[in-house]
Amino acid sequence: MLKLINALPLPHFIVLSLFLGLAPFFPEPHLVEKVRMLMNGELVKPLDMFDLLLHTTPWILLLLKLTLVVKKNKQATA
Repeated sequence: MLKLINALPLPHFIVLSLFLGLAPFFPEPHLVEKVRMLMNGELVKPLDMFDLLLHTTPWILLLLKLTLVVKKNKQATA
């Protein structure tokens, strides 16, 4: 899995996070709505939990990609 993440360019992860992670944009991004529901203890339906997972996955992949890029740059300069 890490080989696949390493093979894909960083802009793909950024676009994926912005569009899939935040869609739909209006009236508010789904991710914001689901995190608010989680903080208020209202995230109880399985569909809402799945929706939260679905909308956070691109952001998790972006963070993983950024971590791998930083680690690779540190190894290259060492």
